[in-house]
Amino acid sequence: MDALQAIVLGIVQGLTEFLPVSSTAHLRIIPAFFGWDDPGAAFTAVVQLGTVAAVLVYFRRDLWNIASAWMRSALARERSPQDPDARLGWYIILGTIPIAVLGLAFKNQIEDEFRTLELVGSALILFSFVMLRAEAVSRRNRELSEITRRDAWIIGGFQALALVPGVSRSGATITIALFLGLRRPAAARFIFLLAIPAILAAAAKEAPKMIKAGMVGDVKSGSDAAGKRFATRARQHDMLACMYGG
Repeated sequence: MDALQAIVLGIVQGLTEFLPVSSTAHLRIIPAFFGWDDPGAAFTAVVQLGTVAAVLVYFRRDLWNIASAWMRSALARERSPQDPDARLGWYIILGTIPIAVLGLAFKNQIEDEFRTLELVGSALILFSFVMLRAEAVSRRNRELSEITRRDAWIIGGFQALALVPGVSRSGATITIALFLGLRRPAAARFIFLLAIPAILAAAAKEAPKMIKAGMVGDVKSGSDAAGKRFATRARQHDMLACMYGG
């Protein structure tokens, strides 16, 4: 991979990470379209750092409130926190467990069998029908403050489906959130926050491979492009309203 390819793929990643179209699928399909080599699961994981950095800035106040409330709750050993930010912190942790466990359990398949173009294309097509069904039947009458422990486990389980390229992380989680009756803005805010630890953990796990392969410069170019593209869109629009409606 050269720097140009890394920048192109970074821009693609920045455009698609939080749209329900699977950024990992596009990072597999675009190189195949241009006749480039598959960038691999490791590059796909690490290049997302640019996007997640922009998300951290975008949600900095929410994250500070959640982290501080969660810390107070943890220190007080509260079994049922009353502070909604503290509960949200616990639910983000719970929702991250499925993708962490399954990511480790299916490590080899994620890096090999799951990346075939046939599987990627099939997953993109099939899951689009699931999303359409969610839009049709969702009641959309629940707010972020009404999310429960059960919701966190279920949404986290659907996030784990994104280990298969072609299943969008945001698409899978927004879909099940709609099935659970959450309003789109509430669902979108939760899935943005839920994605942060998963993306950071995946990047941390794969970063040593990129360093060993001497691809730090390419990854940095791609990550910078992804972060800048996402940040530009965030400045131009209210991302939650633009992407997921009211």
